[in-house]
Amino acid sequence: MGVQEVVVVNSPSRGSGDEADPVLITEAAPSYEEEVATRKRKYMLMMGMRFPCLVLAGVFYHTWWLALLFVVISVPLPWIAVLIANDRPPRKAEEVSRYQREARQLEHREHRVIDG
Repeated sequence: MGVQEVVVVNSPSRGSGDEADPVLITEAAPSYEEEVATRKRKYMLMMGMRFPCLVLAGVFYHTWWLALLFVVISVPLPWIAVLIANDRPPRKAEEVSRYQREARQLEHREHRVIDG
């Protein structure tokens, strides 16, 4: 796992008295449980939209084009709901922390040159 960047800032205007409540700022991703719960909510919402579409198609059966529109909308909803529910957010590109050493010379002094 990567290292998360965390910055704690103390703001004097937030607390009453000498103690200030720390503010936590982080780039951490939501937990797996939160992510699954969000995906379940999206799935249930989309599948819940299918039944009203079919009911509205029955209500508007006298206006054939409107009833057909509601049926056409309700047909791909399960497929779209499954695609959205199984979709995970993309992984963040993390830079690898590598040691960078300073390039240096072997010797830093004048050398005698002997001409022949």
